Amino acid sequence: MSIMEKSKKASQAAFTLAAVDVETRNRALQNIIKYIKENVDQLQAVNQEDLDRAEAEHLAAPLHKRLKLSPQKLTDAIKGIEDLIALPDPVGVTQMATELDNGLDLYRVTCPIGVIGVIFESRPDAFIQISSLCLKSGNAVLLKGGHEALKTNQFLYQLIRKATEEAGIPSGWIQNLESRDDVNEMLKQRETIDLIIPRGSNHFVQYIMDHTSIPVMGHSEGICHVYIDRDADLKKAIRIAVDSKAQSVSVCNAAETFLLHRDLPKSFIQSLKQSLEKENISIRGDERIQQIISCEPATEADWHTEYLDRIVSIKMVDSVDEAIRHINHYSSKHTDAIVTENEETARKFLLEVDSSGVYQNASTRFADGFRYGFGAEVGIATGKLHARGPVGLEGLVTYKYKLIGHGQIVSDYVNGSAHYTHQPLKQDCPL
Repeated sequence: MSIMEKSKKASQAAFTLAAVDVETRNRALQNIIKYIKENVDQLQAVNQEDLDRAEAEHLAAPLHKRLKLSPQKLTDAIKGIEDLIALPDPVGVTQMATELDNGLDLYRVTCPIGVIGVIFESRPDAFIQISSLCLKSGNAVLLKGGHEALKTNQFLYQLIRKATEEAGIPSGWIQNLESRDDVNEMLKQRETIDLIIPRGSNHFVQYIMDHTSIPVMGHSEGICHVYIDRDADLKKAIRIAVDSKAQSVSVCNAAETFLLHRDLPKSFIQSLKQSLEKENISIRGDERIQQIISCEPATEADWHTEYLDRIVSIKMVDSVDEAIRHINHYSSKHTDAIVTENEETARKFLLEVDSSGVYQNASTRFADGFRYGFGAEVGIATGKLHARGPVGLEGLVTYKYKLIGHGQIVSDYVNGSAHYTHQPLKQDCPL
């Protein structure tokens, strides 16, 4: 099928899927778990083909790690689906109920977005997460994973399609795209695709926005910061900084820059270096940091860089205000953290840092839909409209207004023979 045909088929399925009850959607999710468990050996064999090809093509180590569908990743993916099943149905939730007049009731009720096109990196586990989230929220989906995961994604597509159709989900609700040309064609399908979610660099997301009239929910790179304040608990600060950087370096919520207050003792900066070196993290520091520890010099480019590697840049700042200015200038608006015991300083940081996630005394690695209790995430939205931060079920539904009347017409309200009451209702929409 052409991309136009795939998007049309997904659009047709989306109308039917929007009316499928949550019991059927949950049963389909259970089927996906069953099929994954039954096909683990074959799935990992196919994934190994992708890994072998990636190694022959000298894929960068962090990307190679993302590509590997390890037993732990499969376990986490299954746990994510189980959590999704346990979550309430996001569709059909009454958000507002107002009596406009006696017998004229207005309701705002959640509904699926429709057809979502998702372009994501070479993470086969993301294929599972994204498709499961779209299914639970009643959306059809077109998935375009990285070319490195071609074989794995093909296998997962066939597995998920079969598992869900057997459970009663309409055929065509999930479509797999395989080439860059497919992406360019998808961007033209304004009549059948309702939303595009690209995951990647700022440059990539901007390219998508510039080449489509379809609404785009941007998930760009993660240039995350940890600011260690002069009032920080120093033992806590080292634990948080090391976890933010080293727990997993090839992910978008790993810290790339540390900002250290000038009043921090030199012994702390030396201890931080030792702790990072134990994790094989190399340091690039500004001039003041270089006067305290031996490290590579940091350049202007470093503050703009998402390393996705065992590298961190460190800058010394004179105040929390300077830290906030630096973050708001260089951050990708993903996740930024402060380590401090001073509540006023923390409040200022959390109010003034313009990112989708702002933390006090916690690792940036918590920026994740699974860890937030969303079951999983389709991505991290770094914009400000519709959804922000980890996009789970709530970010994949919109709403419609349902007005239930008994023959009322506007003319009666214009000529004064009828009058609005505008009273809140304490009931869900009956239809």
